[in-house]
Amino acid sequence: MARKLLVMFVLIAVTCSGSAWAIPGDVNDDDAVTLSDAITALQMVAGMTDLTVNTADDVYVTGEKVIGLPEAIYALREVSTTDTITDNSGLGMTFVRIPAGTFMMGSPTDEPGRDNNETLHQVTLTQDFYMMTTEVTQAQWQAVMGSNPSDFTACGSDCPVETVSWNDAQDFIAALKSMEGRTYRLPTEAEWEYAARAGTTTAFYSGEITHTGSSPVDPNLDAIGWYSGNSDVSYTPNWSGLGTHPMAQKQLNAWGLYDMSGNVWEWVQDWYGGYPDGAVTDPAGPETGSYRVLRGGSWDRDARRCRSASRGYVAPSGRGHYFGFRLALSPGQ
Repeated sequence: MARKLLVMFVLIAVTCSGSAWAIPGDVNDDDAVTLSDAITALQMVAGMTDLTVNTADDVYVTGEKVIGLPEAIYALREVSTTDTITDNSGLGMTFVRIPAGTFMMGSPTDEPGRDNNETLHQVTLTQDFYMMTTEVTQAQWQAVMGSNPSDFTACGSDCPVETVSWNDAQDFIAALKSMEGRTYRLPTEAEWEYAARAGTTTAFYSGEITHTGSSPVDPNLDAIGWYSGNSDVSYTPNWSGLGTHPMAQKQLNAWGLYDMSGNVWEWVQDWYGGYPDGAVTDPAGPETGSYRVLRGGSWDRDARRCRSASRGYVAPSGRGHYFGFRLALSPGQ
């Protein structure tokens, strides 16, 4: 509601106030008032850009130079991409809206640690979707399913649920739908990578990969995720003293998502298969297969496996104390 009120204020201010530019509303000084100026003005007043502009006086349009309805609708959509929703059952699940768009999926051939199954190709997603800001927690699983399958229960209720298969995740989704009616789902592989990158093209959303193994610690990965180089824990003597961690302790990405690298591998919807060589729209992966895809790496994997482009694949019945998931939701569902 606060976001909607802010946007309404911005529209009124931008359409009704005076300007200090030679051409009213020419935000980027290109001697014309364009859709780009309208969007930039809205975003500046909403605090969504880093431009140094005196927003108290300098981002308004007057006279004949007004923002029309098409520009207002477009700008509202751009601003609304930060909207969030929560589950209806009081489980503490928060979802952020991810805007439709086009990106390069996979990795360039010179990215350190890349695999041959990461062929770089263009993907267009034509529909917005919501992505859960964290992985599903042990507490959330317990509340829906009545038990906790995790090996790392000593990590705590805010740690990701693990030791769950792709099939188990589907059971959780079905049970959650019966509780509140929403059609939750796993994200597609393309949606997952698009959301993880949040507009970046580097190995991690925090920057390039500098060390592909566990030691020395990669500074960019250390800032955003738990992996074999930094996931030491005191609650278990097993697995070389490594384990999962409570979520949302590391740096989030530009779209408000945590732990997209490391902590636990995340199941996605797709069957595993090779990428296409050309551009694709709304890909859903192969129609059949033997393995389901996992993304993001985990607490026991080295840095190369936690890159945004890295792909894992396991039989849908496979379980491990490094397999978890997060949910997606289509608007209107």
